[in-house]
Amino acid sequence: MTEGTTVRTTLWALEGLEHLFFGNGQRVARRNAWTAVLEDRRRARARHEAETVLEAASDRRALLTSRG
Repeated sequence: MTEGTTVRTTLWALEGLEHLFFGNGQRVARRNAWTAVLEDRRRARARHEAETVLEAASDRRALLTSRG
């Protein structure tokens, strides 16, 4: 199973439980909250990748300027 498949399967299971225990309004609110969490994680990954690239570029530039 891939990570995406695992997440989808887990979400479907949770949605099934929500259907049993909660009304429509709470299900939608929880789904929206989970979507926000996933989006925050995506942005954090993108921010980390950007920081890594910028640090590598900065280190390379410092190395080049110290030689010349």
